[in-house]
Amino acid sequence: MTQEQYFKNLNVPKGKIDVVLDTDAYNEIDDQFAICYMLRSPQKFCIKGICAAPFFNSRSVSAADGMIKSYDEILNLLTLAGEEELKSTVFKGSESYLANETTPVNSEAADFMAELAEHYSPEAPLYIVAIGAITNVASAILKNPKMKENCVVIWLGGHGVHVPLGASEFNMRQDIAAARVVFGCGIPLVQLPCMGVVDHFATSKYELEHWLKEKNPLCDYLYKNAVEEAESYAAGKPWTRVIWDVTAVAWLLDEDSKFMKDRLIQSPIPEYDKHYVFDENRHFIKYVYEIRRDVLFEDLFRVLSR
Repeated sequence: MTQEQYFKNLNVPKGKIDVVLDTDAYNEIDDQFAICYMLRSPQKFCIKGICAAPFFNSRSVSAADGMIKSYDEILNLLTLAGEEELKSTVFKGSESYLANETTPVNSEAADFMAELAEHYSPEAPLYIVAIGAITNVASAILKNPKMKENCVVIWLGGHGVHVPLGASEFNMRQDIAAARVVFGCGIPLVQLPCMGVVDHFATSKYELEHWLKEKNPLCDYLYKNAVEEAESYAAGKPWTRVIWDVTAVAWLLDEDSKFMKDRLIQSPIPEYDKHYVFDENRHFIKYVYEIRRDVLFEDLFRVLSR
């Protein structure tokens, strides 16, 4: 890939694009919003596949269990959205994280992305939106190095570069080895950092109730799921809930730069001690540094409720 084409691929693409979504859909309540935002934006997205990512926290007993629960949640959302035909393009992901930075974890998802990338080029790339641990994507890159030229990755992962322990964010710290592969391999990469940037994208029960409740079955599910989750720890108190995974999908929709601002930076190096290290000789990535919260929520609610 020429340098000119590389930098071109770090810009929001014009027109309709082919896309794969890699998601730990059962981990929180925000993946569901991101999935539905993509499903309800057919003018922009030709969805080639949805891959289940591993996760391990209080909602799973292992990374493999988190992946299977995410796989089932993706199928559930497709049913609610009336998108049954897309179920054939849902793939199970990794059951574990990378053991090192050279050995991929075998999975349907990694094989699917590695094979699919063969049909694209730097001039007409495949876009991969990742909103969980980056294990599946890193494994696919290790399986097929052509992905570095034929794909663009948009990842919600890591904290802002100005945040102490920037690599301690949940998606990144689950699989630092995979993050180091993706940040180090030279693939066109867009990073949406969590704390310090995308954590501004939060909403409340009252907004969700006003804009989503009783609009359609999918909106009712999103509303109920989000409110029940927040009130499981904050009942009777004021709360807002971050819906940050939406922003990774929104970056690809932001042809007019209404939703966010970004800039080029040298690719950070996520270290195993959860710090970033910086090297002025590293290649550039696109780094989102501001979210225009109200404008993006207006579009999200409009798209979901119509």
